[in-house]
Amino acid sequence: MPNISVIIPAYNSEKTIQRTIESVLNQTFADFELIIINDGSQDSTLGIISQFKDSRIKVFAFNNSGGNVSRNRGLNYAVGEFISFLDADDIWTADKLELQLKALQENSQAAVAYSWTDYINENDEFVVSGTHINMNGNVYENLLLTNFLENGSNPLIRREALIELGGFDKSLSAAQDWDMWLRLAYKFDFVCIPSIQILYRISANSVSSNLVRQEKACLKVLERAYRVRPSALNDNWNISLTNLYKYLTCKALQKPFNRHKGLVAAKFLWNYVLNDSSRLQRITFSLKLLLKIVIILFLPTLLHRIINQRGNTRQEAENRSENQSGYSGAFTVSS
Repeated sequence: MPNISVIIPAYNSEKTIQRTIESVLNQTFADFELIIINDGSQDSTLGIISQFKDSRIKVFAFNNSGGNVSRNRGLNYAVGEFISFLDADDIWTADKLELQLKALQENSQAAVAYSWTDYINENDEFVVSGTHINMNGNVYENLLLTNFLENGSNPLIRREALIELGGFDKSLSAAQDWDMWLRLAYKFDFVCIPSIQILYRISANSVSSNLVRQEKACLKVLERAYRVRPSALNDNWNISLTNLYKYLTCKALQKPFNRHKGLVAAKFLWNYVLNDSSRLQRITFSLKLLLKIVIILFLPTLLHRIINQRGNTRQEAENRSENQSGYSGAFTVSS
């Protein structure tokens, strides 16, 4: 039986699934099974997966049900003592599983080993560094302040801990990973591998409706988590909201830019400033965000007007030129 089960939920992932699978097969630790849950893909995802001839790969196909359900389905099939989830567009460094497993074997009290994340674009090019926070042991209250694991492709987890918690919450439309990490942190210790091992892909397809949905889900996760640890509420609630709305504002200001996302970013920025007790110390940062929002909201309209005005002016000049040429020709003929 494999020591580790890797679970990849895949939905219409033809552009990225090959690189993701390769990053698993290229791990320095080889005693794993790779469970791929095809979540009703309608593109060539399955065809690309079938090109890999590796006995460790197991593929299961279902109708589209979402990431939460797919992760739980993969967990039901998994037989490894340790579990790691990987989104179908993210990439691991080659030593990810080896170092995380070693950390858990050396820290028997810990149920979760996590690493650091950097962000890449659609061409696998570096975009920005992650938070790179090093927390060990009881991390619950730190995790309330911000999801420093950052994504669902990060940790290696003892399977028995996931089974005890009943898997991912299917009722959440977003922030499922943060909810799971919090529930794990409430009962178990974490251990950090201070190394960049997860390359999280930033998609250009984020839309404002998804961000609003993410806001609602994150607030639900936070409210539920603080009910479990009410003693942390007074000191940390505003900090949690400050960090959440800072994250959402910055995410709304990622490309592609449009007016709708600009309006959503303005709302998030207002909530960020409202909850930030250190707003005066961070006024420069807030003003930079505000300036970017103003540019997104008004510059496209201004540019459109300038282009239209230039086009109208050019057309009027051409019309005048044609009229003048016609009059001059007529005058010459008549003379």
